[in-house]
This record gives sequence, C-alpha cells and structure tokens, in this order.
Amino acid sequence: MRLSILLGGMLCCRGVAADFPPVTGQREGTQVVFRSGSHEVGRYQAEAGELPRPGIAERFRRGGYLHPLLTPSGRSVTDDFPANHLHHHGVWSPWARTEFEGRNPDFWNMGDGTGRVEFLAVDRLWNDVSGAGLMARHNFVDLVAVPPKVVLAETWEVRASVCSGPRTAFQWDWKSTQRCSGNSPLTLPEYRYGGFGFRGNWAWNGANHGLFLTSEGETNRVRINTSRARWFWMGGPVEGSIAGMAVLGHPSNFRFPQPIRLHPEEPFFCFAPQQLGVMTIRPGEPYEARYRLLVMDGFPDRESLEAMWKEYAAVP
Repeated sequence: MRLSILLGGMLCCRGVAADFPPVTGQREGTQVVFRSGSHEVGRYQAEAGELPRPGIAERFRRGGYLHPLLTPSGRSVTDDFPANHLHHHGVWSPWARTEFEGRNPDFWNMGDGTGRVEFLAVDRLWNDVSGAGLMARHNFVDLVAVPPKVVLAETWEVRASVCSGPRTAFQWDWKSTQRCSGNSPLTLPEYRYGGFGFRGNWAWNGANHGLFLTSEGETNRVRINTSRARWFWMGGPVEGSIAGMAVLGHPSNFRFPQPIRLHPEEPFFCFAPQQLGVMTIRPGEPYEARYRLLVMDGFPDRESLEAMWKEYAAVP
C-alpha cells in the first residue's frame, strides 16, 4: 500500500458519526472502561489481569497500562502480550537500563526478573462534561535487592475525551509523575529505549508493514529511529481500513523534542530522552512527562496534526 495513495485518499474519517457524546469511565473488574455512548474508547488495566495464553510465565503478569485504545470506528491501535515481546503492553512507561544503589534493575524487560512495575490503586475516577479521567499509582520495584525495594513511586493522570477537530478522534491526555521513594537516585544511562512506550496493532508487525509520520514530515522508519520530533503517528491497515495513533509531546518534557525509538521490524515506538545521554531522577526532584494521544481512523494530515500540537503546546 503506497504512502502517496494514503496521503491523497485517507484524509477524512469515513463511516463514523461526527458527533459523539462525552466520554465516561467506570470500574469493571480489574479495569477502568471508557465509553462514548455505546462506543468503547479504551481501557486502563489496573490490577494485573489474567495471562492471555497458556505457557506464559507468571513473571509477565502486569497491570498499570492502557489497552486497548480504539478508534471511533472501533478498531484497536494497540497490542498486548505480543508473541515476540511479551512485556509490551499497549501504552506503558517503564525504564529499561538503570543504575540504582549499585544494582541494575530492569523495569521494562520483565522476563529478566530484575525489576517490575506494580499497580497500587486507582485513587480517583471522575466523569464531567468534558470527558472522564483517573488518577492511579504504580511502584517501580527493584527485585535484585534483598528484600525487594521500591525505587520510584509513579502517579498517572489520564483524561479521555472526544476530539472534534478536522476529524473525529478519541483524545487521551496522559501525564506521569515519578518520585524517588527513598534517599537514593535512579540513574538512566544512555540507551535506545525506555520511558513512554506505544505497542501498535499486531497487523502492523513486520519490516514492511506499518505506516509512520513525524512532525518533520519523515515517513521512513529507518530515518525516524533516533530522530527528534514534536509528534509522531503510527498506524496501518486494521480490519480493512487505516487506523492509527498520534503521540504529541508537550514542550515541558525533558529534552524536548525528544528522540524516538522505532523498532526496525515491530510496531513499537517510544520517546526516549536518555538517547541524548545519561539522566538521573533524584530525591525531591520528580520526573514528569506529558503526552496527548489522538486515536483516529484514516491517515493523518500533517498540517492538521501540527495545528493540534500547537494547541496542546499552549496548555500550561
């Protein structure tokens, strides 16, 4: 499927009503489910859910992430427990290579068993005229330490709403605040990935699958990898139509515009500020990251996404 065809013919959302009611959220078992009327918008996995297939080790059980995220037509843009990376989960935010008190817990690669991120609680869940949101807490746990030791306390603030810009999209405003739990800093050496991550639909798996666009107009996945951008879109065919998600970085983010990690063969992307060199989260100095996610049908228009980023960038 040629990119030029998509640019010329997929600039509007077809077959989807332009008017959606405000998003609402409610607890359903181990998840918070967000809906716009009868349309499901997405889910936050709170407590660790059931493993999806036999044979997956218990250490991969995970909570504290967003999946699925759905377009207005009901197509999922995320994946969970993909066979080639069982530790990838929709939208999630662990660190990979770290240094802590002389140890090297890895909170990303759960299969190594050196670190994990644990869901603690949904402290607040609200619905109002603009949409729905939640506040949730996670702990980053060093499993190398004896006994295991909490390294970071993380708070997520997530807001879901309907975006009625150039086309209808489901909008997620996501903010993570990470604080040292004790008197020791967490050092993040220079590395290619870690932090905010987005695992795309399995249909986009493979070096020749998936479609991409950055704020700089780049569409080549090789050139996108390690480049810096204000925003990034990833998508591709899902159930016969194009679907995707744009991730808009807020200018207050550390080392903005942040470098990108885009996997050469899998639909995996993250904004990784540690690509630019070592960084440290210190006691009393919380690390904050903010992104706006736009989940939509069709291929995006670069100018429209840039305008939407400018609107988001103006938010204090």
